[in-house]
Amino acid sequence: MTHALIVIDVQNDFCPGGALAVAGGDAIVAGINAEMGQAEAVILTQDWHPAGHSSFASSHAGADVMSVTQMPYGPQVLWPDHCIQGSAGAAFHADLNTNRADLIIRKGYNSAIDSYSAFFENDHTTPTGLEGYLRTRGITRLVIAGLAYDFCVNYSAVDAAKLGFDVEVRHDLCRAIDMDGSADAATRGMKDAGVTIG
Repeated sequence: MTHALIVIDVQNDFCPGGALAVAGGDAIVAGINAEMGQAEAVILTQDWHPAGHSSFASSHAGADVMSVTQMPYGPQVLWPDHCIQGSAGAAFHADLNTNRADLIIRKGYNSAIDSYSAFFENDHTTPTGLEGYLRTRGITRLVIAGLAYDFCVNYSAVDAAKLGFDVEVRHDLCRAIDMDGSADAATRGMKDAGVTIG
């Protein structure tokens, strides 16, 4: 069985000091690098927003950061401006072993729709191409780690399970935003989808 490690959004803006910092986000980097040595394939995802992205609170007059609005594809959290294409905040954490990556998937580059999952944009139908890549390489088992546990890791893991992959999320190699209990809700949702929380 061929297995891949999928590393979600270990970028400067999600680490301490970043625009959308996740507490302890940098503390998982060494463990992720070590886990890369156990994987037959390594895929990194990179949040990659154009300036003025529709998921930014600054794009909606009077909207508060972390408020929720309705978009054509459903509810959308409005984030601070983050991971803007080409910015230092969008770069991978300096200690992440990016040389080990077989593939880097950029997501969130369509200004009209956000993309939490490594597999689909937030309309849940527009694919990123990752599924096809994994299928053509014969990869059936996925280990997922990264940031943030309750958003991009969660969405990626649930989508992967729905697509029929055998999925484990390494809880110790993730950190959560935990907005209004979102971390516990993510754990329940992933388990319900058949994801193993390791």
